[in-house]
Amino acid sequence: MALRGVWQLQKLVVSYCNWGGSSRGIRAFMESELPALIEKNPQLEVVTELSRGQHPYLKGVYRNRNERVVCVKNMDPEQVLLNATRLRNSLGRKVVKLRTRHVTKHPSVQGTWTTAVKF
Repeated sequence: MALRGVWQLQKLVVSYCNWGGSSRGIRAFMESELPALIEKNPQLEVVTELSRGQHPYLKGVYRNRNERVVCVKNMDPEQVLLNATRLRNSLGRKVVKLRTRHVTKHPSVQGTWTTAVKF
């Protein structure tokens, strides 16, 4: 995703094994889908790593120095492409769990309004 017109994903690392069965989908992805992904996203640096005997994964390196790793073992090429586009579209921020459903600087003294209020 672009923040103020700047794509946040700097580098996409594609790690796979050239022998293992769990990397079958990512090897097919590299042959069929990856060239089109590189052509559509010239701002993205794509690096392929050969790591024998390891399960395949996609790692996104973002501008704010955060990294996200997604395991893609036993996935089809379409599912690998979906995970790669999700990494590209995310901002790279850490996931923060909200304590309440709404966030405000000035919470209401009377409580949260709901449609189930009976007068």
